[in-house]
Amino acid sequence: MTESLKTTPLFHQHQHLNARMMGFGGWSMPVQYEGITAEHHSVRQNVGMFDISHMGKFLLKGPHLREQLQPLVPSDLSQLVPGQAKYSVFLNEQAGIIDDLIFYFEGYTDAGLETGKLIVNAATTVKDKAWLLEHLCAEQIGFEDVSAAQVLIAIQGPRAIATLQSLTPTDLNTIRNYRHQAGTILGQPAWFARTGYTGEDGFEVMVDPDTGQHLWQTLLDAGVTPCGLGARDTLRLEAAMALYGQDIDDTITPYEAGLGWLVNLDKGNFIGVDTLQAQQQNGLKQQLVGLEMQGRHIARHDYPVCLNNETVGKVTSGTFSPTLGKAIALAYVPPSLAKPGTELQVMIRNKPQRATVVKKPFYQRAKP
Repeated sequence: MTESLKTTPLFHQHQHLNARMMGFGGWSMPVQYEGITAEHHSVRQNVGMFDISHMGKFLLKGPHLREQLQPLVPSDLSQLVPGQAKYSVFLNEQAGIIDDLIFYFEGYTDAGLETGKLIVNAATTVKDKAWLLEHLCAEQIGFEDVSAAQVLIAIQGPRAIATLQSLTPTDLNTIRNYRHQAGTILGQPAWFARTGYTGEDGFEVMVDPDTGQHLWQTLLDAGVTPCGLGARDTLRLEAAMALYGQDIDDTITPYEAGLGWLVNLDKGNFIGVDTLQAQQQNGLKQQLVGLEMQGRHIARHDYPVCLNNETVGKVTSGTFSPTLGKAIALAYVPPSLAKPGTELQVMIRNKPQRATVVKKPFYQRAKP
């Protein structure tokens, strides 16, 4: 007997919009509404919204919170100021990625305790919670899991800020990229983070379930396009953003995944540091590259990557890019084959199809 899927507070609104639903990370989530391509273009050219309430949401509070989190991530959290966020990863002893996450440093209580939020992946929420509670000092750190108690809606695209601004007195333009702030929306408490998973500008807004339902409908009435997991995947892949469980997992290190910019080896001891130091000294066996297919064949997850009929790597993610009008993919290959311009093949239905290593990301929005 299969375990029933969890639903977000917006589930009935997805049903009302005739969304195609699927299981994802233990949740029933919308894959598409109008269609993946149309939703994708709405985000690139206008504004779209995503129900991401399935994401894990942890509230943390305690003395020296950043200091306590430091051994758990390769990034340096000590320099964060209140209102600033940092993308990072949890690592195991072999520097394999347990999960990728965003830590939002909120500031200090009147008693001088540090507070922050952690947003983690839906499928790894239970694992991450257990791992955190195992490694944090339980007597000092307050930990609250609000994953099921809060709605999280991502509003993304060139018109995201203008659309949201009409619903809140909070001046959204003062919240810079990877910054966050508490405020109100539709007269109710809200939390705004200028982050996203699409390669576009926009916000992720956290509110209570009732406000979330009201906000979703208000945005819908304002002409914002509802978008599902399908468009979320094509958008993030164009921006070369990793998907946990496909492009990164607990056997892949940040250096191999092209996430070396997250690693600060000078910050002091942290889990996985020895492996990363060894990789830095001895080199890598594989690294994540971007591939552009030379035809319309799509390279899918786990397809072999070949050179001269010999398998040299594998595809982790692939799609047809609606923005670029060509098939793109991410794949692990030996470092000697990672230089842009390198010609490779991907085995698709037992036939080699030409692919070229290209620079990541595939798509980057024009900065104003």
